[in-house]
Amino acid sequence: MGASRVPKLSGMQKQVVALYRQFLRAARSKSPEDRRQIESFVSEEFRRNSKEVDRKNFQYIEYLLRRGNHQLDQLKSPNTVGLSSLNVQTSDAKRS
Repeated sequence: MGASRVPKLSGMQKQVVALYRQFLRAARSKSPEDRRQIESFVSEEFRRNSKEVDRKNFQYIEYLLRRGNHQLDQLKSPNTVGLSSLNVQTSDAKRS
């Protein structure tokens, strides 16, 4: 059997995947109903951004990574039970 040809991920793509996995791990420490809500929210948020954000807009992706890391730190707090979305309206800046 030949090796499968999976494209190598860039450094930024690896950071995004790592952040996603960290969110899922952090959700495990919450109650079952909170865990499902968090996993659903995280999955939805990552999917939406993967479709809406231009892959070449590194500055905006770096911003999303920083924001995600901040949310992850909050989620890891024992007092936090869930996440909520903050919708930031931007012009075409996120697509360029």
